[in-house]
This record gives sequence, C-alpha cells and structure tokens, in this order.
Amino acid sequence: MTTIASFKAARGILVTGGAGYIGSHAVLALRDAGWKVAVIDNLVTGFAWAVPADVAFYQGDIADGTLLARIISEQSVGAIVHFAGSVVVPESVSDPLKYYHNNTVKSRALIESAVTGGVTHFIFSSTAATYGTPDADGPIGEATPQVPINPYGTSKLMTEWMLRDVAAAHDFNYCALRYFNVAGADPQARTGQSTAGATHLIKVAVEAALGKRDHVAIFGTDFDTPDGTGVRDYIHVSDLADAHVLALESLIENPESSHFLNCGYGHGYSVLEVLDAVDRATNLTIDRRVSGRRPGDPAALTADNSAIRQTFGWTPHYDNLDSIVTHALAWERKLTGMDR
Repeated sequence: MTTIASFKAARGILVTGGAGYIGSHAVLALRDAGWKVAVIDNLVTGFAWAVPADVAFYQGDIADGTLLARIISEQSVGAIVHFAGSVVVPESVSDPLKYYHNNTVKSRALIESAVTGGVTHFIFSSTAATYGTPDADGPIGEATPQVPINPYGTSKLMTEWMLRDVAAAHDFNYCALRYFNVAGADPQARTGQSTAGATHLIKVAVEAALGKRDHVAIFGTDFDTPDGTGVRDYIHVSDLADAHVLALESLIENPESSHFLNCGYGHGYSVLEVLDAVDRATNLTIDRRVSGRRPGDPAALTADNSAIRQTFGWTPHYDNLDSIVTHALAWERKLTGMDR
C-alpha cells in the first residue's frame, strides 16, 4: 500500500490554473504541506507572479498533449489538481462554445494525458452550478438531482461524467469538489482574487469600497429570505484549498475510492449582510443600487457539507463573514498598491 509519505517523496503534484484565484491558494496549501508542486497556466486570466518562485511553472495549454507528457515526466507527476477553465456564468450563456471547449473538451484532453502518463489521482474543480435551481428548500446534498441551467454548469457536469467513466475503465481515482461561493484571500496576503471584471459579490463589494467601482448592484429584494435579498453559502478560499489537500491524501490512501463532494459551510449570508460586513470593515457606506432579479437566480443556495466533513475530516478555520471580508479587503488594498 502506498503511503502519503512515500508518495510525497517520489511524486509531484501538477496544478492546472495554478496562477489563478483558487489555484494559487491550492498551490500555497500544497506547498505549505510539503508537497512538490508544479503549475501549468496559459495566463489568460492568471498571473505569473502568483506562482511562488520555488514552484516549477509552465506557461501553456492543458490540451497540449506533448507539453503535458513532458511535464508529467519532468516532475514525476502522480496527481493532477485541475482548476483551469472559464467561470463566468453570463458569459457561458452568450458564448457557450467557449465554455464547452475550455471546460469540457480541454478537460477531456487533460484526463487523457493523465491516463497516458500514468497519473492515477485527479482532483477536479467542479461547482454547485451543476445542481441548477433545486426544488427543495434547505442545504443541498450531493444526491440532489443535477440539472444545470447554464452552459457553465453543464460543461462542469460533463467533466464529472468523464471522470466517473474513466475511473471505471482505468487505474484512476478522482475527487470532484462542488464549490459554492468562494470568497476571501490568503490570510497572509500572499495571493487573492486578482482578475479584472470579477463578478463575485465580495470581490465587487471590496472594489467598490476602495473606489474601483462606483456602486454595487443588488439583483432583487423580493426573494423569500429574511431581508428579501438572495442568500449564498460563502466559503473562504483557504478553507477550500485545505479541502484539496485532504482530498489528495484520501485518494492516495484509498485508491479504489472516488468522490463527488460539496464545498461550503452549510449556511449562508444575504447580499445585504455581505454589504453590511464590508461597510463595517471599512467604516464606509457602499452605494447600493437595486435592480430586478436575474433570470434563474434562486432565493437561497447553501451546501449540505456533512459528506466532506465525514469523508475527509475537513474542519473549516475561517467560517466567519467578517474574516472573509477582512482578508478580501486586505488583498484588494495590496493589489491596489501593486497596480501603481
């Protein structure tokens, strides 16, 4: 039986999209845990400076089979942690072929490179968007029917299906982590969300607080929630990164087991609660402008996270809205200084 220690001594971990928001946090978490890490990123939305100097970096495309074969060989890759892809839901509706190409076709090529290169463990950045708009109230469990309502969610679900089928045919196991709303930044301000034009509420709100936007739009105030605005499950990006490290360890120790697991805190905050938290952190008042609901927006979306807690013993450290906002704000201030 392969132990974590022996695997760590002999094999490297390849992080795709490791120069991006969530990927760069996973690189730090893996590196902090003593793993040998390499990154591949095409830098379309990522930043080379987000990759630590002691981490091998390859600028390129995950669908480049020749490059992947070289990386797997040079870095003795034993596991892939796959973040690379496109993530803006409205863009997926207006340009679905981009999403099926970047998220599905290229993931298929990456999985093929893994199988061909003898990489037996694979962790996939999936999404709660695979669930669509669930009929049931309350936290969403992994058995909830997956009926995505946009090409982004569908492109991710198709990759989940590929992983399931490949694991049935090859010496290969996987963990698909279905993220809810990822937010915050590294508590040591080593990395954070840096992409221009981001659509995530907390990122948008801290940008507005620092004068990078003139207002924050509130899409709907008539939902069936305590204050009428949409409620979402915000998970700190560093807690999410830790979940990837635990997933890697589990796949190595249990090579016959694969998983689909939700990543969230099991409770949510409303749009107004988020904006109030940013106001508290800055002692300012963000300009709030009410717009109508966006098509398909559910009133509340929260995760049933009991499975990931039980499977991996995952215990979050930053399950607090004020902490998430404080870390996001500190990174945004650092990023503002870097821009000058």
